[in-house]
Amino acid sequence: MDPSSGSGKRRRLPHATLPGCWGALLLACLSFTPSLLPRGGVLQGLICGISAAIGYGLGVVAAFVWRAFADRDARSPSRRSWLVLLGCAIVLFGLAFGLGQYWQHRIRVLMEVTDYNALATVACPVIAFVVFYLLLMAGRGLRRLYHWAARLLGRWIGPRAARVVGWVVVAGLAWSVVSGVLLGGFVNAANEAFSVRDTETPEGVHQPTSTLRSGGPGSLVPWDSLGRQGRAFTGSGPSAGDIGAFTHRPAQEPVRAYAGLTTADDTEARALRAVADLERAGGFERENLLVMTTTGSGWVDPAAVDSFEYLGNGDSATVAMQYSYLPSWLSYLVDQSKARAAGRDLFDAVYDVWSKLPQDKRPRLFVAGESLGSFGGETAFSGEYDLRNRTAGTLFAGPPNFNTLFREFSDQRDPGSPEIEPVFKEGRTVRFTDDPATGMPPADRPWDGTRVLYLMHPSDPIVWWSPQLALSEPDWIGEAPGGDVLEGMFWIPFVTFWQVTADLPFSTGVPDGHGHTYKAAYVDGWNAVMRPTGFTAQDLDGLRDIIQPKG
Repeated sequence: MDPSSGSGKRRRLPHATLPGCWGALLLACLSFTPSLLPRGGVLQGLICGISAAIGYGLGVVAAFVWRAFADRDARSPSRRSWLVLLGCAIVLFGLAFGLGQYWQHRIRVLMEVTDYNALATVACPVIAFVVFYLLLMAGRGLRRLYHWAARLLGRWIGPRAARVVGWVVVAGLAWSVVSGVLLGGFVNAANEAFSVRDTETPEGVHQPTSTLRSGGPGSLVPWDSLGRQGRAFTGSGPSAGDIGAFTHRPAQEPVRAYAGLTTADDTEARALRAVADLERAGGFERENLLVMTTTGSGWVDPAAVDSFEYLGNGDSATVAMQYSYLPSWLSYLVDQSKARAAGRDLFDAVYDVWSKLPQDKRPRLFVAGESLGSFGGETAFSGEYDLRNRTAGTLFAGPPNFNTLFREFSDQRDPGSPEIEPVFKEGRTVRFTDDPATGMPPADRPWDGTRVLYLMHPSDPIVWWSPQLALSEPDWIGEAPGGDVLEGMFWIPFVTFWQVTADLPFSTGVPDGHGHTYKAAYVDGWNAVMRPTGFTAQDLDGLRDIIQPKG
């Protein structure tokens, strides 16, 4: 064939290599395989474009390695090779797109999700192409920068050394720009924006008139220093009348203490202020005392605390504090150290006062946290025995995969127990479940003394996301799937990592009982951990309707 024909084709497909295009096609098709959560067309297009760019790079590298072993130079592909690629692309991409829509439909059925945007679905291939093209051009720009750096360095050092040093310089520069300039600038801008929002008060929330709440009369913590989420926490919640109507017994009004970011200058001082206000309000005189580590901007899931208060008949106190302005999903990425310090300092400050009380006058001490709050809550303890000896019970929901104790308990699970519902030391202290209403295995073993319970849905990407997903298959994918995860989900290098990563920001956008949404499960979770008396199964059904109304 005339070489000019091949080169002309290359010009019409600028800078495209045949191996790279095959790699892009393969990973683009695989990106339609199911993940944990239902995906809209825009998100699917983004995942497809990123996967295609990764596939293109892998294809180019594979071809380079093969040529090195074959000891030959690159050759221009024929027109026929491009036509074969085009035909396969139409067939394979169309088939993958159709199967992808079928899998997404099945996931939506599993989770009872009814939202569907046909226009976004149709736009998916266009979005994927745009993302792929932009990433490809960014890669080409880095390659040009590398060639320029290598030529410049070649004036002073040998050509081989210039090429190696050039790659190191360009890679370091790209990493610095992404992690330092882009990510740092984004985080700083987000921090400024959310700090302004933190001065607002949620609609329907008013400053408490009770002395039992931070920000109320006699409080050591000013109302204006609580932050948006702190004001929502202390300015809401069930009253003694609400609780009494449920328990059919005389109830008390719960104590709620909180410290916001502007309450004190550092984490330790903030914790001491929150605990001082807790003591002022009589929190250490209640039967049940809960140390709650917040998520992100200081948010406390009302379902977690409300359930605790209802089941304790109001004879309870809860203390929490804010450690960031950022929302939960962004704090999850950049504020792990702050969550660690907040969880440790707050529990230590509470424990310091609690441990000095006479044993017969101490409240039962509980710990809880959701998402990054569970990560912070764990840091106050060294392991299973520490949790057992220093608390009356613990409830963690949606623990991130990097939680130290969660990973220890899961990795050292008893042989034969699956990762999505592990059994640790025959369940003597620590247990796991996706639905506490159906039980917490092992059902045939005693669960005496302090109870530590982890709530974790099989479809929760916060629980299962890990950088290791890029190159190694986790046990939870190779094992039998959970009830709300498709059996067709399987691990693919790089692709699965990006799919689960893309699930993270949308983890709470699914109905309760799936993804990272834990509401009604707190009722049965606290019932198992607190072991209150006098409540029937019908009572718990009624409380679930209060905590998470249907419809």
